Amino acid sequence: MVITKSTRKAGQIGFKSAPKEVLKRIRAAAKYPINLEAVPELSPTALKEFAHLAAERNRQKKRQVVTLRLIPDCLAKYKALGKGYTSIMADVLNYAAENPEILSKAGNSKGL
Repeated sequence: MVITKSTRKAGQIGFKSAPKEVLKRIRAAAKYPINLEAVPELSPTALKEFAHLAAERNRQKKRQVVTLRLIPDCLAKYKALGKGYTSIMADVLNYAAENPEILSKAGNSKGL
């Protein structure tokens, strides 16, 4: 059995650039049938727990729309990255918010 997980951000190299050996293994794995009999049945309690976890994950992934005033040069640099630049901006802001040393270097830091 082969399990392949891939996470990409906007602007990263695509799947087709994977090494030939990886692509070969993925194509071979796709030929195997899915055996659902090997999967145990879940209890109603476990199903409720999975539903709760899925709802929590979806709540955390949901993005809120905001209005942000930026210096034109800053916005132009992000727009130059192409489609998906707003996701990149969100990732940069999230990274900065999670790293206090970056916020402390900012001019008007309140120490989030």
